[in-house]
Amino acid sequence: MATAIRPSIADVWHWLSQVPDPEIPVISVTDLGIVRNVDWDGETLVVTVTPTYSGCPATAVINLDIERRLKENGIESVRLERQLSPAWTTDWISAEGREKLESYGIAAPVDGTGAEGRLLKRIEGLEGGAALTVSCPRCGSARTDKVSQFGSTPCKASYRCRDCLEPFDYFKCI
Repeated sequence: MATAIRPSIADVWHWLSQVPDPEIPVISVTDLGIVRNVDWDGETLVVTVTPTYSGCPATAVINLDIERRLKENGIESVRLERQLSPAWTTDWISAEGREKLESYGIAAPVDGTGAEGRLLKRIEGLEGGAALTVSCPRCGSARTDKVSQFGSTPCKASYRCRDCLEPFDYFKCI
């Protein structure tokens, strides 16, 4: 009996990079940084996923899409493991993912405002009450106002640009 050739981990990461986030289809689950690890356990491919937050309604769909994509590529045995610690942070969004968000009209998280940046500021005693400057993804203006803490999905806030007058979502820092 012939043994099937096992795909490389690099191939698996490539396939996963083609799985879109169901709420923001322009960004993949790997761009989002929620796929934390891929490894073989015997003949079973184990994919570790950290949801953006524990109550994310898209988690079940993401898991189904990951499993479907892998099975389409010949992976017969897949085990998805949920990893809650460390908690996901917007710091994990790739540079390419941030560019994709901006191109799509969603302001990417402001650098240094994710969990890792906030922790560093607390350690250095720099955390203060300064207002967050979110630039408009359409015209680049920093003259924007938060309209609502909650946008089209729980992970986004609604903003409006004072220059081009367009509304836009901001991917909140978690």
